[in-house]
Amino acid sequence: RGVYRGAMTLASRPVAAGTTALTHRERWRRALAFQPVDHVPDEEFGYWDDTLRRWHEEGLPREIDTNAKADVYFGFAPRRNVPVNVHMLPGFRERILEETGEHVLKVDADGATCLVNRSGASTIPRFLRYAIAGRADWEALKARFDPADPRRYPADWDPVRRALAASEAPVGVNIGSLFGKPRNWIGFEQIALLCYDDPGLIEEIVAALADCIVGVLERTFAALGSEVRVDYGAGWEDICFNSGPLISPAMARRFLLPHYRRIGEVLRRHGCEVAYTDCDGNILELIPIWHEAGIHGIFPIEVRAGSDPVLIRERWGREIVMLGGFDKMAFLEGREGLRREMARIAPYVREGGWIPHVDHRVPADVSLADYRYYLALKRDTFGIPEPAPYEERRPPPIARGAGAGGS
Repeated sequence: RGVYRGAMTLASRPVAAGTTALTHRERWRRALAFQPVDHVPDEEFGYWDDTLRRWHEEGLPREIDTNAKADVYFGFAPRRNVPVNVHMLPGFRERILEETGEHVLKVDADGATCLVNRSGASTIPRFLRYAIAGRADWEALKARFDPADPRRYPADWDPVRRALAASEAPVGVNIGSLFGKPRNWIGFEQIALLCYDDPGLIEEIVAALADCIVGVLERTFAALGSEVRVDYGAGWEDICFNSGPLISPAMARRFLLPHYRRIGEVLRRHGCEVAYTDCDGNILELIPIWHEAGIHGIFPIEVRAGSDPVLIRERWGREIVMLGGFDKMAFLEGREGLRREMARIAPYVREGGWIPHVDHRVPADVSLADYRYYLALKRDTFGIPEPAPYEERRPPPIARGAGAGGS
């Protein structure tokens, strides 16, 4: 393909002697438990829409227009999720309020009224009003966090249990968000001020979200029974800058830690040992809080924001497992930069407890050729088999009208 041709020897790769071929589910579990594996799991974070559009001009098939399709195209190992809903239900309905030649005025999926650029480029909207401006707005919404709402669960658990029990892909369950989602509903500056102006309201919102999450998890594990093991819980926060978290560690301990603990306890009681949360930015001050709660995994580990995975591994050892942590800015330094970054993290990845991939979505200034080079470099470095050509793995086309239930 005219991409990376490495010179790594088999002995330099993280292949455990005597380890037979594993399913991706077995490999994933073992890798994050610091146990021997045949090779590191092959996963990646994803891509911005602008990136895929650029790559279409560089040879990526135009049918590959979503992150899910790109995962299949590049041959990454899949995962499966338990189909339950831990979030606000019903959620906000997106709707367009007004359109002009340059902008769209809309209500977004978080209930915020915002002005969006129509250029097609990925830009941050201008937010005009948020869903929660005070206690009255919250009072009108809090009934949407009922964990007993049947719409949160499959109508028939039997096929779900069978599919998850037989899955060769790791099975995860959503463990929600305690502060990231409220930040979207209230606004960035506004929620920071609210922690001072009305801490009681913050505590009430966080407790309601945690009650919903814990209630859904308890019902989910009861429905799955002993025949399905859930391999991981995955949450989302995104509450950090490159200088640290939006709220102080002291506030995080006050508002969030008790409820993170509740979530971690439910997972462990039901045999789910891996829990991680998605948080961009510099997360170093939040790691001790998550760890104390039993959420000992971090993702995507943005290097240039201050979350250096090498520093984290040296400080925390086997106490923290990691997903991500390959500095996306290395692409700006050319292929020599990619090789330097891979060499920097490789000894730590080989220790186990780390699934390496780009530390956020691949930006649009990365060429398809350089991304292919990165993938070949990563696979060679960590002994990951090259997937079969896409043409051999391409999903069959869906017959027109299939599943539509038409007359």
